[in-house]
Amino acid sequence: MSDWFRQAADGRLTLTLHIQPGAKKTEFAGLHGDALKIRLAAPPVDGKANEALLKFLAEVLHLPKSAVTLKSGQTSRRKVLEVVGATPESIARLASH
Repeated sequence: MSDWFRQAADGRLTLTLHIQPGAKKTEFAGLHGDALKIRLAAPPVDGKANEALLKFLAEVLHLPKSAVTLKSGQTSRRKVLEVVGATPESIARLASH
């Protein structure tokens, strides 16, 4: 299992992400230390980047937006998300996008 995500006993997955808001386009950018880096086109204003992040991950994982929640890092580039309903394999593939 990777350093940037963990699976709890109840099946929930916790992801550690490094976010770069205000990018030209929303995309995965590989690993950044112990976190998966994601570039977001949304600006870091009024929670827009956080909303865009949750929507982007839900779409990529083919999950409802309610399955992805921001656990910490509301105003930080380093964020921890919880995902319900995804497999560790589908999460691991995100790093290779």
